[in-house]
Amino acid sequence: MQGSVLKRFVGIAAGLVVLWALPARAQQYPAQDVHFICAWPAGSGADTIVRFYAEKMRALTNRTIVVENKPGAGGNIGVEYASKQKPDGYTILVNGGYNIASNMHLYKRPPIASVNALQMFATINQQAFVLVTDASKPYKALADLTEAIKAKGEKASYGVGAPAGVVAGFIYKDRAGLKAVEVNYRTSADTMNDLLGGNIDYAMMEPIFATAQMKQGKLRILAVTSPQRLQANAELPTFAEQGFPEIRMNLWWSGSVPAGTPQPIVMQLNAWFNQITGSEEGKKFLNGFSADPFLSTPEQAQALLNADDKAWAEYVKMARIEPQG
Repeated sequence: MQGSVLKRFVGIAAGLVVLWALPARAQQYPAQDVHFICAWPAGSGADTIVRFYAEKMRALTNRTIVVENKPGAGGNIGVEYASKQKPDGYTILVNGGYNIASNMHLYKRPPIASVNALQMFATINQQAFVLVTDASKPYKALADLTEAIKAKGEKASYGVGAPAGVVAGFIYKDRAGLKAVEVNYRTSADTMNDLLGGNIDYAMMEPIFATAQMKQGKLRILAVTSPQRLQANAELPTFAEQGFPEIRMNLWWSGSVPAGTPQPIVMQLNAWFNQITGSEEGKKFLNGFSADPFLSTPEQAQALLNADDKAWAEYVKMARIEPQG
């Protein structure tokens, strides 16, 4: 009898120690170097985002933040690596949330069993793919381009690169009743060269490169894929407001940790990232590449990832994309 009471007392005491230790652990966190995983090459646009947040986190935590580049397989290598690390808050993946969701359907063997292998702790920004034309052409609105491409029939062509561009380009072509031929390119620079050379009529392009070329007067952006206009470039109209409501694609970045990371640490990371994103310096940095700051709770970020996971399953079917690998 006394033995069973003693065991029960020891069990309750152990539980209380665990409950007490979680907040204490969060208060002590981080007690060592933190590793930021970048799923893309050093010097890339993605790497620039990761290093900006690493620098700001270093100032907030008084700890060394080590950036590890683990590129390859469309971001899958970095995602898989991060998901398999100890869930203690010392390995952080800074990556496109939409990239994690899309790759679950673009590859036959995804990098993780499900999107819930990662715990989103914060969102960073919202941006959009864009439809561009040669700025010297007479098209001032999407309707002008649509009319011209319809008249050109099967002789028309357009450039795409990343999956988001493939999907948006296909939906626009399909809903507008166009017969333009899709041409795939490895880089935005190659796409632009063919566009300015008259080899293709228009292109779906990532926003950082396209915005820079728009500012130089080389390209004209006729539509963006986001559901609403982005504040970073509020003058650019959406596909939805120009008659294509099916094209409502946000490209968003996030911070995540392996599933099972203690909740106090998840909440602390959320607070730090939201502080960086919401600062004037953070807003200026994000606006610099046509992105809007995007604050959220961990729960909201995880829900967005799950929603994107379902959306990309439909996008891949809709655009008739054959999974790789």
